[in-house]
Amino acid sequence: MPKIKAPARSPHIDMTPMVDLFSLLLTFFMLTTSFRPQEAAPITTPSSVSEKQAPDNDIMTIFISKEGKVFFNIDNGKDTSTHFRAKLLVKMGEQYKITFDAKQLDKFGKMSSFGMPIKDVKAWINATDSKVRDKLQTGIPMDSTDNQLAWWIRMARLTNLGAEVAIKGDADTPYTDVKKIMDLLQENKVNKFNLVTNLQMEEITMKDLPK
Repeated sequence: MPKIKAPARSPHIDMTPMVDLFSLLLTFFMLTTSFRPQEAAPITTPSSVSEKQAPDNDIMTIFISKEGKVFFNIDNGKDTSTHFRAKLLVKMGEQYKITFDAKQLDKFGKMSSFGMPIKDVKAWINATDSKVRDKLQTGIPMDSTDNQLAWWIRMARLTNLGAEVAIKGDADTPYTDVKKIMDLLQENKVNKFNLVTNLQMEEITMKDLPK
């Protein structure tokens, strides 16, 4: 009597657990990811061959647009419980006789770069419309009669003594505007700072190699 053979079956992999795992991971990353705040002005930095990277924390950045407008930013440091941004705003408020409540200080601590006269900072924080907020970004005054940028730098140094300083200027920013910022930093005893650039890749040919 001939043997009865069981019908051949192709192997089957149950993908249900993998789909569930993917969904869980996707949900986790969506809930925990914090998006980087948009900068005050679009700045295209010049290229260089320097490979030194600016620190991710404890850095004070001065932005210069191609129109010469100046913006400022300081982070909260490695330990976000230090609240450097809120402390800086309190010091500036004391300097210019402006009071910020706890809600405004907390919101400012989570925001990014800014550039406007100190009198408009409260309106910038309270604005719910991004277009209104962008309209207030007119640049920090740094004229001889009221050099507010100098006060931001001084108070930021007192707030976070370990913060490094970086200048991020647009490739089309006039050199005279960058020189003003450098002179201002030196006047405030900041003689060491970083210039933010894009890494330029150089192609090496055989003729460039040493003989």
